[in-house]
This record gives sequence, C-alpha cells and structure tokens, in this order.
Amino acid sequence: MDVFKSLTVKFLLFLMAILPIAAARTFARQLGRLIWFLGGRSYRVTCRNIELAYPELDGPEQSNLAKQSFLSTAELTGEMGWVWLRPWSKVHQRIMQVSGSELVTDALEDGRGVVVLAPHLGNWEVLGLHLGTLGQVVSLYEPVKLELLSTLIVRARQRSGAVLVPTNKRGIASLVKSVRAGHIAGILPDQVPTQSASGENVEFMGNLCFTGTLSSNIIRRTGALAVFGFAQRISGGFQIRYLPASEKIYSEDISESLVALNTGVEKCISYCPEQYQWEYKRFRTHPRELSQVYKY
Repeated sequence: MDVFKSLTVKFLLFLMAILPIAAARTFARQLGRLIWFLGGRSYRVTCRNIELAYPELDGPEQSNLAKQSFLSTAELTGEMGWVWLRPWSKVHQRIMQVSGSELVTDALEDGRGVVVLAPHLGNWEVLGLHLGTLGQVVSLYEPVKLELLSTLIVRARQRSGAVLVPTNKRGIASLVKSVRAGHIAGILPDQVPTQSASGENVEFMGNLCFTGTLSSNIIRRTGALAVFGFAQRISGGFQIRYLPASEKIYSEDISESLVALNTGVEKCISYCPEQYQWEYKRFRTHPRELSQVYKY
C-alpha cells in the first residue's frame, strides 16, 4: 500500500513538474476552490486561525483572507513537483528578486554562523534551495512515512548544496557544530512542538501559543546571527526576502527570546498574510486546556 501511495504521489508531482509554473499554480488553485467549497477540518482551522490572528477585520474580510490563504496553500502544493523535480538551474531562474541576502553573506565573511528562520510562508522549499547559493547549509529533516517519497525529497532539497540531518540529538549536534564553524542553518521556527519540554507558551499575533525553544537555544549556544527569510510567491516566480531579527532574540531570558522570535515571524507574515500556512492549529497551548481555542 505504501508503495502504491508513493508512486501515486510521485506521478502527481511529475504531472505538476511538466506544466509551466503558472499552469501548475492555476490547476492547484482550482482544485483548492473545490476543497474549500466542500469544507472540512482544514477549512474550519483556517477560518478559526484568521479570526484569532486578525480580530480587527470584519466577517467578510476574515472570510476572504481565509479563502485566499487556503488557495495559496493549494498553489504551494502545485509548485512542489515543479520545485522538486525540475533542474535546480530552472528553479533558480524563477527567483525574480532577492533582498537582504547581504545579512547572511556579510556574517559568513566575518566567520560568524547564521541561523535562518524560515516560517511556513510562501514557498520555504525555494528559500532552502536559495540558501545553498549563499554558503554551506545544514538543515533538519524529519523523513516522511513513505520511504520512496522521502528519498525524492532529500535528493531535491540537497540539489543546491544543502546537507540534511535528522531531527534527533545527533542531527542537532551536527547542525550546532556546523553553525559554530561559521556556516548556515535553516530552521522552521513556527512548528508546534509535540513535547512539553520543547517549548513555552508565549504571545503570537495577540494570542498565547506553544512555541518551540530549539531555534532560540541554537542561536544562544552558537553565537550565530539570526535572520528571517521567506520566498514570496509573485507572478512568474518568487521574491526572496531576508530580514534582520530583533536584538531581543539573543536574550538569555528564553521567554523574551521567544517573543522576539514570534514577532519576527509576524513581520514576515505582514508582507503576504494570505501566503502563511494558516491550515494547522498554530494557536495551541501546553497544556491544551490553558487556551481551548479549537473545538474540533
């Protein structure tokens, strides 16, 4: 069964890869419209997240932003075949604009490691590939359950020179060692931890949410420069932005550091809020009873 699922997914990825990127996005967006119309769990979670994150918007504005986010995530899915299976040189040509990359390169030239914090915004796969053009990169990777698909993803993510390490103690140790040696680490900072010891409840978009401490701990342990980055979806391709982090992210007070981390994610989202992945329960707390904002 797993082999069948893997082959099916790979076929769909190949189908998207042979289409022009605009066509792949359009096809996925139309499919997203159908899924949105049918409703379901992702629909409910997206709408609830927008209500929590943007209480200042009226009902129709919240509904429109939720729908646009849902369709943007559908476009992301349509892009994956294109990004993973096309030659890196072809994907690179679709990076139309880059701003702020000197934040990374200047630090590397000074011998300082860089932790690039990449929220689930736009297409983080493209950002990860672009990082490989700036310097030596190590990123954490948790294999997907389908082994054949996992192999494809690892190969795709390493095309521009990145090295993937597992999300265990040995992998994290390798990442820390690389950053201390003056290289780049790419981390998704807005994943909700599964273990209580791996995060704290701090504010994000005006709400308490359980925020992982891994990024802040690595930054403080290595003395690395913290930079936020994302690949925004634009007509014909992508615009990559690198943004400086607040000085408070280096604080020894972990709560203060995490607030600065979430504030940085909020700033990234402000550029294109409809391209943030609002489809998962970002505002969960630990224990969950502390803030029961989801009823499903």
